Amino acid sequence: MQILLNVLVPVFMVVGFGYICVWRNYFDDNLIDALLKFTQNFAIPVLLFKGMSEIDLAQTFDPALLIAFYTGATLGFFLGFSGARYIFGRNWQDCVVIGFCCLFSNSLMLGLAITERAYGPESLKANFAIVTLHAPFCYGLGIIAMEIIRNKGKEPVKMAKNVLEAMFKNALVIGILAGFFVNLLKIELPSSFQTAVDMIAAVSLTTALFGMGGVLYRYTPKGDIGIIAMIALISLILHPSIVWSLGKTFTLDTPSFRSAVITGAMAPGINSYIFANMYGRARRIAASSVLLTTSASFFTIWWWLTLLP
Repeated sequence: MQILLNVLVPVFMVVGFGYICVWRNYFDDNLIDALLKFTQNFAIPVLLFKGMSEIDLAQTFDPALLIAFYTGATLGFFLGFSGARYIFGRNWQDCVVIGFCCLFSNSLMLGLAITERAYGPESLKANFAIVTLHAPFCYGLGIIAMEIIRNKGKEPVKMAKNVLEAMFKNALVIGILAGFFVNLLKIELPSSFQTAVDMIAAVSLTTALFGMGGVLYRYTPKGDIGIIAMIALISLILHPSIVWSLGKTFTLDTPSFRSAVITGAMAPGINSYIFANMYGRARRIAASSVLLTTSASFFTIWWWLTLLP
């Protein structure tokens, strides 16, 4: 019960405030869109820049940690893709979007916030290692799969160009790469610049959670409930179970184990809807899955937190 009150309730209350403010017309869609553009295109990239520029690269990038998390994520993608096609009979492009919903955990807005609330800011090193590869890996896998299906018969060079352009226009990727090079080259940042970075990073997660609540109000829970249930099962139960099993097999240290399991247990992020919207496929399913699985994750995350050491 202490975990529920001290960790989950504050995080979901911020999400709820955003939802209520849009529902009661205190914020309109334009304001929420502007808030999300600020967080996703600026504040969170700054947070990732800060995290990447400060972490110990040699100690943080543990291959066992990354293999444990991304094996679960990749299996989730292919299980969602296959289930959508062979159980629910969706067309191939819809299957990619549904697989992406099972792949892309809400590692930023909820994963970082919940880990920080549960174990403190010093516990986020493994989260940053996972998040560093999260957008490039997930978008890379999703875009490659979609472009292969959409561009059958086209030249591989053109397909590769489309993939790279989509990935490296992403602000999250830019923030990660900038922080990586500052860290790698041991660049000393001016104190005034570092202070500004710290100020922006400090508000990024809270603002993102509030904005996420506002966006969720738009998502009417319609669509195929069977597919949404499959996405929830893969995202909330199967992915963290795989991470748990592999983490124990690889004997991950306790902080890394916690971060990997908690991140794997997150519901699909808003990027699932963004990906669906990019291609105009399965948007209703992606939107509904974000809303319903995020709501369900309140209980499943509580359960995972009680199991973790």
